[in-house]
Amino acid sequence: MEGRRNAAGSLPFPARAAPAAAAVADLRFRALAGAAAWESLPAAVRARFERHVGPGATILYAGEVVECRMSRAGRLLSQLARLIGAPLPLSRDTGVPAAVSVTEDARGGGQLWTRLYGRRRGFPQVIHSAKRFAGATGLEEYVGCGVGIALRLQVEGEALHFLSDHYFLKLRGIRMRLPAWLAPGRMRVSHVDRGEGRFAFVPALEHPMLGELIRQTILFADEPLADRGCRG
Repeated sequence: MEGRRNAAGSLPFPARAAPAAAAVADLRFRALAGAAAWESLPAAVRARFERHVGPGATILYAGEVVECRMSRAGRLLSQLARLIGAPLPLSRDTGVPAAVSVTEDARGGGQLWTRLYGRRRGFPQVIHSAKRFAGATGLEEYVGCGVGIALRLQVEGEALHFLSDHYFLKLRGIRMRLPAWLAPGRMRVSHVDRGEGRFAFVPALEHPMLGELIRQTILFADEPLADRGCRG
């Protein structure tokens, strides 16, 4: 079967079936979105976020960066964010490989996400973050140096969106919510199913006064052998 072409361009990998649901489903994302909204999502999206990541296992996705826009303010913010681990893209390169791995966060009770983005010059960029099911919104993402984002889940247009509710700093057990004027903007990360075992991961950051700072689109394919244990 040939790969489908969409607005972002032709996909570089063959069509693959969506992964089968794990024997033990992880229903935490479903609970945050609400049962009715969750059921309105394509089956492939539900299957990806219901997959249980057990101890020693890893879920892998491979793909390609097909779009990356950054304003001048966005490029400056990306460079400044290197002080906390570079959680934002550092280059506007497209047509470069990307990979995501998801593992269990045994300490935080959530998931550890590692994103690798290729670059035309130099080493690939590696972004680490931890998703934890905690806080007032029920979901938080820690990006480094105690900086975190409280997230809300929204289902809209058959896509799953992670929306920033507020930013915070947590050091030595003390949590401080950052005032709105210190926040870099509204973060929206969308998971959009493309059919035939493919999906788009679209992070976008928009400032209320400066407009769009960063928008990136990465196309991924499901990996049939993505659950790989490291048990020796």
